[in-house]
Amino acid sequence: MRKTGRPTMVDVAAEAGVSFKTVSRVINGQPNVDPAMAERVLAAVDRLGYHRNALAASLRSGDRDTVGFIAADLSNTFYMSVAAAVSSVASRERMHLVMASSEEDAATERTLALDLCQRQVGGLIVVPTADDHSYLQREVELGTPVVFLDRPGSGIPADAILLDNRGGARAAVAELLEAGHQRIAVFLDARSIFTMAERWAGVEEAFAAAGRAADPALVVDGLHTPAVARDAMLRLLDSDAPPTAVFCANNRVTIGVLEAILPRGADIALAGFDDFELSHLLPRRIRIVDYDVSGLGRLAAETLLARRNAPATGSHTHLVPTHLVDRGGVR
Repeated sequence: MRKTGRPTMVDVAAEAGVSFKTVSRVINGQPNVDPAMAERVLAAVDRLGYHRNALAASLRSGDRDTVGFIAADLSNTFYMSVAAAVSSVASRERMHLVMASSEEDAATERTLALDLCQRQVGGLIVVPTADDHSYLQREVELGTPVVFLDRPGSGIPADAILLDNRGGARAAVAELLEAGHQRIAVFLDARSIFTMAERWAGVEEAFAAAGRAADPALVVDGLHTPAVARDAMLRLLDSDAPPTAVFCANNRVTIGVLEAILPRGADIALAGFDDFELSHLLPRRIRIVDYDVSGLGRLAAETLLARRNAPATGSHTHLVPTHLVDRGGVR
């Protein structure tokens, strides 16, 4: 009785009455296989319905038809959208995509990156968490291109695909100031993260241009989840002098703030960086710093592929523009 489950090359070898090595040579298109043997193997493949695991084969053989993508946090829809765009470009080039998450941990990023290089991937797209990427210098010298996404890397010649974080945040807060708001809260994730540092710098520039400074009592950072942002917003709502406007430095913070103000019907202007699903269905208007997420991923993937033929000789930054859009207002 034939076993159930997906057939393997071992099953094909048994069905064809040949060695595993012969099956491997036929499946992988290697030359100098006896035509009669090859015909027996292919006939067994048809009978069993065997399908070659191309991804596993590429990782074993190192034929460099795989792109590695190391995100900072795959639970964030931003990175999943970027990954989908990278995958689309990779598929067009008949390449595969392998994704992993560093979980904002530099040691994990290093382990993942070196493991993928050991498997001889065709290139790496990395959302940097580490401060120094010279650990990849030898891999770059051996011909593995690296592109940094969302944050710049350091220590190796590589391209960096970045958003105009500073300009987007500056424009959003400038609008709130021009509207006459005196008490503007600023909600951020950890300011040690490059994108947060840049967005905070944009906030400060907007206040400085208006001859003012952000109120330290209304600046809250370290907001890594919607729940933490919601609780922080509730505390401000219950304070003696709640804010009249809030700028949220990423979409998860925006969602948390909405969870606090919508049930209370609080009359607070809201602007946030990054769009998010169903934002257009909100019962009130908010302003969003938007950009082409798919375009960001495509640019990263296409830059990586270009570098396979023309390696980077220095650090090159490609800035993706942002713009303000209205979301919500559904009644």
